[in-house]
Amino acid sequence: MQGSEIKPGERVKDVRFTEDTIAVDLMDGRTIIVPLVWYPSLLNATQEQRRNWRISGAGYGIHWPDLDEDLSTEGLLRGAPSAPEPAEARGRG
Repeated sequence: MQGSEIKPGERVKDVRFTEDTIAVDLMDGRTIIVPLVWYPSLLNATQEQRRNWRISGAGYGIHWPDLDEDLSTEGLLRGAPSAPEPAEARGRG
């Protein structure tokens, strides 16, 4: 089975938020827009926490240090929401 080919144009250029979406601009001119409900830590974050992002993974990822959250352009292009938190983890804290 052959893996997906990394494409230079799929690197992150910018990240923006609306009330209920995250938009990621790519270097090739495309914009990926997905619902924030797919990423609960970003949904529940403050505007300041959302604005504090860094490009990671050689340009193919986004990292929010305040939230310990990472997204990849590959996952966003696949339309892959974050995995649900296990029930036992939700009960802790």
